Amino acid sequence: MKINETKLAQLSTTNQMLDSKYGAHGTDSRSEFDEQSLAWFYGNMLKERRKELKMTQREVAEKLGREQSYIARVERGKADIQLSSFFRISGILGIQFVPTYVQV
Repeated sequence: MKINETKLAQLSTTNQMLDSKYGAHGTDSRSEFDEQSLAWFYGNMLKERRKELKMTQREVAEKLGREQSYIARVERGKADIQLSSFFRISGILGIQFVPTYVQV
C-alpha cells in the first residue's frame, strides 16, 4: 500500500487538534484540560487495579475511612484528591511508587 503524501500533509497533529479545541500550552483553558486529563488517567488506573483485585468501591472506601461516593468520584477523575489520599488508595490496592531522581 502506498501512502498518499499530499493527504498525509493535510492531516492535523494531535497537538494541533488539542490547541484548536482547548487552547495553546500555557493558557488557562489548556491547563484546565491537562489537569482534568491527568485526574481521569490516575483515577482510571486506580479503578482498573481495583477491578483486577475484584474489590468493590465500598471495600476500598471502608479501608480508606471514606464514603463509596468519594472513590467513585476519584475513579472518574472528578474528585480534588490530595497526594496523600492518592498514595493511601494506591497502598490499599497494592500499588507502590518508587521515587526516582533525575539530575537537572
